[in-house]
Amino acid sequence: MARDKSTASGRKRTPSAKAATTMRTLAQKHGPTMIDALSDIALNGKSETARIAAIRELLDRGYGKVKAPQELPEPEESPLLSSPHLVIKRISHPLKTSSS
Repeated sequence: MARDKSTASGRKRTPSAKAATTMRTLAQKHGPTMIDALSDIALNGKSETARIAAIRELLDRGYGKVKAPQELPEPEESPLLSSPHLVIKRISHPLKTSSS
């Protein structure tokens, strides 16, 4: 049995989806003005906290948010730990440079 395509055109939009679209449209309309305002706060804000927050917002939008730092695996054996006398020797007898 075939469905009538005029009435079954897909999923109906919920009121919250319509509101989100409206908000997105308004934000895009005022975007350049808001970026100018953030830029002004970043350069001329009265508090350091406000300037940092504005700078962070501008950078996040211009370059993307920073990803969470990743843990680096520990090396199996550190050359400094396997021969600590080399470190002590260099500290107690630094290499002479041509300027000394």
